[in-house]
Amino acid sequence: MTRPFKTLDDMGDIAGKRVLVREDLNVPMADGAVTDDTRFRAAVQTVAELSDRGAIVLILAHFGRPKAPSPELSTAQLAAPFGQVLGRPVRYVDWEGDAANVATLEPGDVALLENTRFFGGEEKNDSAVVDRFAALGDLYVNDAFSAAHRAHASTEGLAHKLPAFAGRQMEAELDALDKALGNPEHPVAAVVGGAKVSTKLDVLKHLVAKVDHLIIGGGMANTFLAARGVNVGKSLCEHDLTGTAEEILDAADKANCIVHLPYDVVVAKEFAANPPSLRTCNVHEVAADEMILDVGPAASEALADVLKNCRTLVWNGPLGAFETPPFDAATMGLAHTVAALTKEGSLVSVAGGGDTVAALNQAGVADDMTFISTAGGAFLEWMEGKELPGVAALAR
Repeated sequence: MTRPFKTLDDMGDIAGKRVLVREDLNVPMADGAVTDDTRFRAAVQTVAELSDRGAIVLILAHFGRPKAPSPELSTAQLAAPFGQVLGRPVRYVDWEGDAANVATLEPGDVALLENTRFFGGEEKNDSAVVDRFAALGDLYVNDAFSAAHRAHASTEGLAHKLPAFAGRQMEAELDALDKALGNPEHPVAAVVGGAKVSTKLDVLKHLVAKVDHLIIGGGMANTFLAARGVNVGKSLCEHDLTGTAEEILDAADKANCIVHLPYDVVVAKEFAANPPSLRTCNVHEVAADEMILDVGPAASEALADVLKNCRTLVWNGPLGAFETPPFDAATMGLAHTVAALTKEGSLVSVAGGGDTVAALNQAGVADDMTFISTAGGAFLEWMEGKELPGVAALAR
């Protein structure tokens, strides 16, 4: 495969060289313990490979959103737990005397540098901060796709100062995204869900020109239904955006993109688990005091049939209020359909976004997807068709 960026395979002999590796280690913590090590595990392949090849691995990472240096947001507390996941010691290096400390490291050693955001110029991509980081290394690897939508010193600036390469996680992410929308196999479907159209406007406008089928679910589907003259009762709906929804529908028609909206829905008078007012009805039969909380079984079955005739799927957002049963039925059903089609080899499935990943985990099918992006903002901006500074810098 010809790629517009270099990978670890292009680095040559790196024994004894200092490699600055940008990782996303911004993990959630409670009472001093890591509560979800997903990002740690994503970083292991690149860090372990560089260490095994004899490089001195210097990890750059941010932690939280510090306004000033503070012990609570120091990466010092991440070194030991990341080392446990990595299976080898990880040394913490403070910014004070960092060069002297780095000089004591041996080939194969792994060190985690202090929080990059303790420098005020990190997020401004300040040249002085870029130079400070660059002075510590010989080569640069960006393995943090989830931070690639930010033009920061550690995510973009360094790629212009040192020979730059994509890490294994970044490489896998970019390859998957290229298969999903860059050079996909058609027919292509996109599932876009979530509460509000306003948060996904740019995504929807971009996708109608890229995909053959656009499946809209979640609260945002109500805005599109209202644009088509459907009375959605007291459902979550952005009535001020029905005009925009109509524009998107018109653009889809011109691009020969079929938009799928639910024609039967699950409704209730209150949003609660298994409410007594629960019922399924046609979208034109929603009462004034009811709210739409999930896609109905008939529409769900039709969506499954659509996907059976597609070769590629991009998924961002649930179809209903999946956190509260029984309004998880449509999302869970679709997840199992996608997993089965992926396992049989007829569908390339790429999913991203916190709610989507949570739903796939809830359905127990996350491991059956072709690729799951753990990136939030970066995945969304990619779906919007925007250039990601951290990725663009690697392709120079």
